[in-house]
Amino acid sequence: MAANRRGKQTARDMILSMAVIGVAAAIVYFFVPHSEGDPVRTVDYRVEVLSARRAAPFPVLAPDGLSKDWRATSVSYRHLDPEAEGAVWHLGFINPQDEYAAVEQSNGPAEAFIADKSKSAERSGTTVVRGKTWERYSGPKYNALVRQEKDVTTVVTGTAPHRQLAVLAAALSSSASPAPADPSN
Repeated sequence: MAANRRGKQTARDMILSMAVIGVAAAIVYFFVPHSEGDPVRTVDYRVEVLSARRAAPFPVLAPDGLSKDWRATSVSYRHLDPEAEGAVWHLGFINPQDEYAAVEQSNGPAEAFIADKSKSAERSGTTVVRGKTWERYSGPKYNALVRQEKDVTTVVTGTAPHRQLAVLAAALSSSASPAPADPSN
């Protein structure tokens, strides 16, 4: 009979302990502040732009004059085998409407580069941006604006609508110094 009584106390104690832990967890959950900051990690791309401009066999484009609401999230430059992929420049942003947009450039084979960076979007016409004609691509995942020149293919691509991609394309420059980083980042 003593063993039976001991078993009931253990179950009761366990239930009380669980109740105390539940109350403590609820207090912590409701009274400890939760992070409400922007989950997007931004990058300062100024150094990478300058380095890529020195190394690339084509004029590297970066935006000049975009509002601070365009947040740079990724940047890279790779100089690969010119026969296979060529040099590849990438600069990604989150636009003011929280859509993704990126500048992609390469001096490698254009057709494969465009298909890769536009996520196989289909050509859907043309758009004129600052007096230059860009091929317009539309797809279920990404949209793109594409400009092919003698030595480089530029793809402005992302989940953003074409009008936002045109804003990014209009800001592109190969000669301007990159804008200073937002000090709040």
